[in-house]
Amino acid sequence: MSQEIIRQVEARTKKENVSKFAIGDTVNVHCKILEAGKERIQIFNGVVIARSGGGSREMFTVRRVVAGEGVERKFPLLSPRIAKVEVVRSAVVRRAKLYFLRDRVGKATRLTERRVERVVDENKPVKLKRGKKAKAAKAAKREQSNQEKKD
Repeated sequence: MSQEIIRQVEARTKKENVSKFAIGDTVNVHCKILEAGKERIQIFNGVVIARSGGGSREMFTVRRVVAGEGVERKFPLLSPRIAKVEVVRSAVVRRAKLYFLRDRVGKATRLTERRVERVVDENKPVKLKRGKKAKAAKAAKREQSNQEKKD
């Protein structure tokens, strides 16, 4: 009974244009803020260090360093106060929670960037290739361009 009620409430609060991002991504979170009766958008940028909860209760934590001081903010994923979440860059991570970044200072907080190559074909939609597939696609592209130069 209670599960059914929760499902109905979650169905009402469902947001259609939820951005896809992962742990370790550097994101710009566009927050709506009310000041003196006017609404404006403030951007909070940082690294996503955690995601928790599920459904309408899902939250994500974004961390950034301001003037040498670490600042973390938790945002509800489906909040109407969040205009959009824009991914600036993706990183390779091997953890679900990046709380170890709290203890690091300076260059040690940098995460290895995930290389993403877009493969465009007239008949198929845009696909993202990562890792070994991206290297193979890049090598094939390089080989094709070498063949064109020879001809």
